[in-house]
Amino acid sequence: MKKQSFAVLGAGAVGGLYGAMLAKNGHDVHFLLRSDFEHVAANGFQIESRWGDFHLKQPNVYRNADELPACDVTLVGLKTVQNELLPEMLRSTMRDGGIALILQNGLGVEESLSEHFEPTKIFGGCCFLCSNKVGPGHIRHIDYGRIVFGPSHNTEGTLELAKEIESEFNAAGIEAQMSDDLSTVRWRKLMWNIPFNGLSVALDASTDRLIASEDSVTLIRDIITEVHHAGTHCGASIGEEWIEKTIDHTRTMVPYDSSMRLDYLAGRPMELDAILSNPLQAAKAAGIKMPKTEMLLQVLRFMQQSSRSRDGH
Repeated sequence: MKKQSFAVLGAGAVGGLYGAMLAKNGHDVHFLLRSDFEHVAANGFQIESRWGDFHLKQPNVYRNADELPACDVTLVGLKTVQNELLPEMLRSTMRDGGIALILQNGLGVEESLSEHFEPTKIFGGCCFLCSNKVGPGHIRHIDYGRIVFGPSHNTEGTLELAKEIESEFNAAGIEAQMSDDLSTVRWRKLMWNIPFNGLSVALDASTDRLIASEDSVTLIRDIITEVHHAGTHCGASIGEEWIEKTIDHTRTMVPYDSSMRLDYLAGRPMELDAILSNPLQAAKAAGIKMPKTEMLLQVLRFMQQSSRSRDGH
């Protein structure tokens, strides 16, 4: 069977790692790059990974989305703050019937794209990994790494394709699991993303410091409980035991700076809409209140606005 071809939009901590792994395993992979284009075109990708270090010497790299060829699967690793650009960016790679696999945090990303493309061509997934871009074309993957993904609309064809992609990911050394319940996958990830991304910024702390304090763990537990309650009322099927499991998994995690904290410290926009605002709106529509999550969003919006004011934006 012919291997799937892949495009990668956003070749950073997520797209750079997974795209390089697929290329290393013989897939035809095409990377869209902006600031790193010159460096990666000349030097390739340097991957440090718990799955094994390697140097991808001559990747297929592009500066403009309209130069990308049509591909079977387009991996979207861009931050959600750039999602207004996605419909136009995807037109080239999806023009021959390919699918988009949205590997972003948060809620509502598949629905927004389904307004522009055939809904059965939109897949989504969450990456349970600790990975950072530490330099141009230089990815450091320090823990975990699993992708859980599935179609936004389940049909016999989309589920069959998801199984095929799952098989190809695993063959390339990427731990992957397909799901026929994307809503549950997203809410399950939000149980980690909302408290640990949000509080890492609000409390100026990496995961090991957050989990070492009895007071912050109490707050984390309260927020996870709110997210779990909202998710189950929005149709997600997540056992209550995942509240404590989420905390316990973080206790054993390699100390990690969340992507939201790294964005804040670098003066970049934080993914507040997808990770916090959209779940709050979904909960409100289901008649569920999330007071501590709402307060966290208010704090983060203030911090982001203050940061922009200091930088003169």
